[in-house]
Amino acid sequence: MALVLRDAEVLTMDADTGATPVRRSIRIDGDTITEVGARVRTDDTDTVLDGRDRLVCPGFVNAHTHSWEYLAKGRYDNLPLELWMLYSYPILGARPLPPDLVRLRSLLFAAESLKSGVTTLVDDVLETPGQDLDQLDAVVDGYDRIGIRADVSGHVINRPFVDTVPYAADRLPADVVAEVRARPVPTAGEYLAFSEAALKRYRDRAGGRVRYMLAPSGPQRCTDDLISGAAELAVAHDVPCHIHVLETKVQAVTGREFHGRTLVEHLHRIGGLAPNTTLAHGIWVTDADIDLLAEHDTCVAHNPVSNLKLGSGIAPWRSYHRAGVTLGLGTDGCSSSDTPRMHDVLKAAALLHKATGPDHHEWPRADEVLRAATAGGARTARRHREIGTIAPGMQADLLVYDLSTLAFTPRNRAELQLVHSENGSSLRRVLVAGRTVVEDGRLTTVDEDALRAELTALLPDIRAGQDRVERRNDVFAAAFEWMHRTCAAQDVGVHRWSGPDPSRSRDG
Repeated sequence: MALVLRDAEVLTMDADTGATPVRRSIRIDGDTITEVGARVRTDDTDTVLDGRDRLVCPGFVNAHTHSWEYLAKGRYDNLPLELWMLYSYPILGARPLPPDLVRLRSLLFAAESLKSGVTTLVDDVLETPGQDLDQLDAVVDGYDRIGIRADVSGHVINRPFVDTVPYAADRLPADVVAEVRARPVPTAGEYLAFSEAALKRYRDRAGGRVRYMLAPSGPQRCTDDLISGAAELAVAHDVPCHIHVLETKVQAVTGREFHGRTLVEHLHRIGGLAPNTTLAHGIWVTDADIDLLAEHDTCVAHNPVSNLKLGSGIAPWRSYHRAGVTLGLGTDGCSSSDTPRMHDVLKAAALLHKATGPDHHEWPRADEVLRAATAGGARTARRHREIGTIAPGMQADLLVYDLSTLAFTPRNRAELQLVHSENGSSLRRVLVAGRTVVEDGRLTTVDEDALRAELTALLPDIRAGQDRVERRNDVFAAAFEWMHRTCAAQDVGVHRWSGPDPSRSRDG
């Protein structure tokens, strides 16, 4: 028995019709799209859905996110990345979360993601003070149960945090620095052994729908042998190697201070760039950095909402496209952007880069934004052979929108309205691997109300723990504030803020 969507407006995102709506029918057998055409075969046992007044597109790929930030949604504002990390990635005082809370957190994050059209997560999971297989199992179990597609990482930092940024350690109390440096960090060998075990453990989970990926936190936060080893392991298993690079100007200064070169040049030197590597953010890159990424077929996950909230800067959208670097779109975490909803990200990506110059021929096009949210994101996740386009042989990860809603009224160009007018409220059906996981705004695989009630009961203890950890880490704030201002005032050869360049201002 097959599922057939008949006579819908379809954005195939393939090489032929791309983001231009075309009238098509789609036949799905099991988890796979088997036919796409003006007419497709139907049998008496098939379920046939009327596609009139419906727009169908590939499910969105959230190409960079952190589900573990879900419990801190809406907790912080007006903090640049390095200050925000003091509280969301606490250096001192964090206690391990029990697997049951990790599972609940993951289910709620996936629920909100699915209801907003995200069918694939590239989920860079950090547990503080460290991740174990029981916690990782809890994330994978949650995603398996709810029916989403996901790459789940072991995010790793294996350098003392005060030594991952320039200048700050010299302005902190000596006993605090000693305490941070005394904390154990995994060796490259330990992390790679953990990753080998996780790759094997989840290789066939949910038919490959949920799997493990490598995630060195960043070249300034990890040792060279860990990064190069992770890149090699990712290539060997054809999974992503996901790494934060040049998100902020502080990181641009860090590359110069730590290595005498940009962080992209450093990754190139140590063998950290490969087709399996995706850089999260990639804002403060030079033209030479972009050329290196193109040379190695390395991707970038662009996170415009998070970058705006943290004041990190504006990524060079058009330069990446000119060089042929594949872009995906991500929400980043639920504390740095406060939402896993991709519709917000699509609109932000479409609009943000229009403010960077007057040449309207250089501005983002809706088809580019949609490609980054679908096929481009699939490429960053090394899943481009199975998702991201609507074609025979691809997995049936699909979104079905109602074109009779106000968002599509008057009905002009559906692809433009999907990017600029729609907020997810017209989404009627979400399929992952051919299975309907959201129908008319309700999840079909879990009881959302029960999940929210369970979290509500736990919130007093969760908030008390967050308050305690934040007080403990206030000791770093003044030094990190000074470091942020000092780095902002330096000339790094590129300027990615929309306002004046602080390195050229009279008062520095």
